[in-house]
Amino acid sequence: MESIGRRKLLTGAATAAAALAMPRLALASDGLDRANISSFHSKNWQDYFTDLHNGVILADTKSRAVHFWSEDASIYKLYPCSVPDSPDMTRLGMTRVVEKVVGPTWRPTPSMLARDPALPKVVGPGPDNPLGPFALYLSWQYYRVHGTQDTRKIGRASSSGCIGLYNENITELFKLAKVGTQVRLI
Repeated sequence: MESIGRRKLLTGAATAAAALAMPRLALASDGLDRANISSFHSKNWQDYFTDLHNGVILADTKSRAVHFWSEDASIYKLYPCSVPDSPDMTRLGMTRVVEKVVGPTWRPTPSMLARDPALPKVVGPGPDNPLGPFALYLSWQYYRVHGTQDTRKIGRASSSGCIGLYNENITELFKLAKVGTQVRLI
């Protein structure tokens, strides 16, 4: 029950911030890095992209938030997210969505298997899949923006390189994003 309340709190706060068209996130107990909350006040797509062609996704690894702007700038969304749990797993820079997958199959990367050889070699779609119901595959090998079945990860540094969202948030973002959407991780 606690995770449902927390999920609603985070999603509600993100939605309220987007509705105000000022990227802000003020949450009571969300696991976010308080030192970086002020960075929400200055997020502008123009600071990170030259245009909105195909829409843009900005994943901020410090404030643990995903921003989305539509191609015509009529839609702005802000979602809390999980981020890679160590700097060596964090890739920063420009990429793009190259594939949208419903019910993705999860396979551990070679580095994940090196750290934990007991990991399953493959997990198909379903409640045990770490990618959730939808995944946006990026042009960088092994990197995804995806859902997660483990809602405790949201707002934390807890992934092996991907950006994780609540399943209801990836469901919404999946509908908004398209192949070719620009993505920047900062």
